[in-house]
Amino acid sequence: MGKKSLKTRRPDDPKSSKAIARYLRISPRKLRLVIGTVRKKPALKALDILATLPQKGARLATKVLKSAVANAKVAGLDDSKLVITDFRADASFTLKRFMPRSMGRADRLLKRTSHLSVIVTEGNKSYGKPAVTLEEAAETNESTKAAPKKRKKKAAAKA
Repeated sequence: MGKKSLKTRRPDDPKSSKAIARYLRISPRKLRLVIGTVRKKPALKALDILATLPQKGARLATKVLKSAVANAKVAGLDDSKLVITDFRADASFTLKRFMPRSMGRADRLLKRTSHLSVIVTEGNKSYGKPAVTLEEAAETNESTKAAPKKRKKKAAAKA
């Protein structure tokens, strides 16, 4: 009996680009919930969708997707035509820890990690520019992290 291939490997498409993030400290199940919302969508529209999601996985997926779009630009592809063809979260190693419990017992904690990979391909249709460009998204992320401004106290009214 020979080994059976689960998936046939397809040759690299010259109109595609990919990016991979390895050893992310988030479980693959949580990532799959997020990336399922943007799978098979235009890349720039997917960036808009991911920007509105509050999950940690959305931030990580955004980072990898931006990298794939940048790789595509370097390869000479049109970023307004890019479509996500493959977005996958695979399991990486698992950190095994123990939590002490009552009466001398211990429970096992599994801290899972993930590999996140995305492949974007240039399609035939142009999807236009996003509502927010990559540079504007980076600026807004920086401004939202800043501390809130202190309010000035109003001077007491003269009597």
